[in-house]
Amino acid sequence: MALRVRAEALDALRRGQAIPAHPLALTPERRLDERRQRALTRYYLAAGAGGIAVGVHTTQFEVRDPRHALLRPVLALAAEVAKVEAPNAVRIAGICGATPQAVDETRLARDLGYDVGLVSLAGLPGASDDDLVAHCRTVSEVLPIMGFYLQPAVGGRFLSRGFWRSLCELEGLVAIKVAPFSRYLTLDVVRAVAESGRADEIPLYTGNDDHIVHDLVTPFRVPVGKGGVTLRFVGGLLGQWAVWTRRAVETFERVRAVAERGGAVPAELLSLGEEVTDANRAIFDADHAFAGCIAGIQEVLTRSGFLTGRWTLDRRANLSPGQREEIDRIYALYPHLRDDAFVAEHVDEWMAS
Repeated sequence: MALRVRAEALDALRRGQAIPAHPLALTPERRLDERRQRALTRYYLAAGAGGIAVGVHTTQFEVRDPRHALLRPVLALAAEVAKVEAPNAVRIAGICGATPQAVDETRLARDLGYDVGLVSLAGLPGASDDDLVAHCRTVSEVLPIMGFYLQPAVGGRFLSRGFWRSLCELEGLVAIKVAPFSRYLTLDVVRAVAESGRADEIPLYTGNDDHIVHDLVTPFRVPVGKGGVTLRFVGGLLGQWAVWTRRAVETFERVRAVAERGGAVPAELLSLGEEVTDANRAIFDADHAFAGCIAGIQEVLTRSGFLTGRWTLDRRANLSPGQREEIDRIYALYPHLRDDAFVAEHVDEWMAS
């Protein structure tokens, strides 16, 4: 099967990019706020993100609910902005559900100009490894795919190393996002890619928001045969990078420079990684099993001036008890992680239309 993906997008994906998981801008009536939705996309691209991921967990899975019918307009808005503002940026669409739904979503993404489908397997909780691989193969025949290990706390399921090893045999697999929030399960994926012989073709992206910097600076040495393979996470696709994106991109570039130079990782960079993790704990609401994850992101974007409130399609979703105070704490502790000045300088032009 010949890959149907823009050469520049595939090249960018393999080089490694900072890719934010795109949130959803809503009015108080829970309708799509198109102006603010466009502004968010412009913000990410202006901040230096090498791509956008839309229709993913951070976008709120409820966009697929027929009551809202927001998947198409949300995907379309982001693609339209990206084609104008950053035509070489990688456009990734979240793909959910059982195979018929996943194929329909993938066709929609392809027709709207997306490059890759990020395939969530949360909608197939009882499927065998063989069934999961068959599902991914069918989707990849419509659009190249990025494998996705989603953490169980937000709906993901356990995926065996055998599954990942088989998935790597699919020609249509062009990258993997590793986000189980577990070192053991992260190593399962790394090992599977190393053993597949396709380590140079399947770039790894961290989605471990609790371990961002450390994933990106770590060389993973995997014994294979009589020798070994060294892999790195070349980029990240992260909900944490949906906020304070300019600073996130700057950190990513620092990490990339360290990786390319080789040698010891500066202690200051490791300390920064712990600060990012602490900030993520508050924003993602780790203390309450991530119940306030979406609301935490919306809260930060409201404080930044992008949103008018923490509106979500699920009216039950809100900050957890004490989460606002935790976000206040990280605001006070880590001003260097925020990009408030950059946003204040440009937000009016991003909101202009």
